[in-house]
Amino acid sequence: MGRSLALWAYLSLTARAAAAGRRRLARRLAEGKEDPARLDERQGLAGLSRPDGPLVWFHAASVGESLSLLEVIRRLTDADPALNVLVTTGTVTSSELLVQRLPPRAVHQFIPLDIAPFVRRFLDHWRPDLAVWTESELWPTLIVQTHARDIPLLLLNARMSDRSAQRWRRFLPGAARSLLRRFHAVQAQDRATGQALMRLGLPRDRLEVTGTLKEGMPPLDCDESDRARFTKMLCGRPVWAAASTHPGEDEIVAEAHAAAARGVLRLLCILVPRHPDRGDAIAAMLRARGLTVAQRSRGEEPGPNTAIFLADTMGELGLWYRLAPLSFVGGSLVPIGGHNPFEPAALGSAILHGPHVTNFADVYDRLGAAGGARLVTSAATLAAAVSDLSQPDRRAPMAFAAWEFGSAGAEVTDKAIALIRDTLATAQTGSR
Repeated sequence: MGRSLALWAYLSLTARAAAAGRRRLARRLAEGKEDPARLDERQGLAGLSRPDGPLVWFHAASVGESLSLLEVIRRLTDADPALNVLVTTGTVTSSELLVQRLPPRAVHQFIPLDIAPFVRRFLDHWRPDLAVWTESELWPTLIVQTHARDIPLLLLNARMSDRSAQRWRRFLPGAARSLLRRFHAVQAQDRATGQALMRLGLPRDRLEVTGTLKEGMPPLDCDESDRARFTKMLCGRPVWAAASTHPGEDEIVAEAHAAAARGVLRLLCILVPRHPDRGDAIAAMLRARGLTVAQRSRGEEPGPNTAIFLADTMGELGLWYRLAPLSFVGGSLVPIGGHNPFEPAALGSAILHGPHVTNFADVYDRLGAAGGARLVTSAATLAAAVSDLSQPDRRAPMAFAAWEFGSAGAEVTDKAIALIRDTLATAQTGSR
């Protein structure tokens, strides 16, 4: 690999940073950002035994990235009864969801901090046969030490924003080149990411632009008894969802709903904040605006006069998208970058979104061109869209276009699985 003074300095620093790492974990624990029962995992001390047989290690930063891997993992383990999977993430929320959803022979651990002694302990214990990284989180010590042990590295679902690419090129071009060249192959979400990675030093023959794994995800599941109960409870009311909202968007949703409800009789909004722990604050804001609220986390249910059903719980988006034939996807009216439109699309929900969708720019462009999504820019335009699309004949063609678009991505998953299988087979043949 090419030498990089910045990378060498980083690795040298982390080799002596165990004490600093423990202090950082203590701070994060005090802030509620770590699981106290599993804090040792963040120092490379495994909470589980390594299973016998081949082991593929997947790393994903957080909830969205890890959920996009579930279909890949399920199909891999279904096809090979000897294969085991380790999934690492860095957030408590992702760990809670994965513990519920991972298939048999797949386990979750927290990723160790990128500190050499912690990383060595992690790799000594798990000894993966293949390491699969996703999206854009590149931890230098983990990558360098994994590669040094002749463990093949893949980067799937790669995504790099213009801002991140510019930072790497400006401040750490040698380090980026050195790290990227340690990957055996890369599958990128879009052409812009692929071009950025090549400018940073990834060889062209290791890159394939395949699209996002989120295109190949199966529809989000839900509790069927809950769906039937809510359907009966809502009694044919017109419903729209505002999903994965962030601070600044909840107020826009509240204003838009109040305006739309003046023209759409009995209209109900299911408001799903991206971070459910904001539920109480959002409920207080809504009530201060004179809106009648039922709060899911408190066991409340929408009555005939409820304006906003605040779904401040985790893991139930599949239920809310099934109940709402029209969905605004948040993180897009404020500069967050947008969230996954494939989830509502796969469930036949017409899609509204704001202008800030850099995380899925190519996807939203294609979805809009297909007629499955509409851009809104303010409370007024959101209210107008909700009013218009509350009419089934106006909404149905849009929802069908979104469903068709969301159902066309299985090829992305197929390509990821093929690459994993081929790389694992080559690695196992070479180790004999």
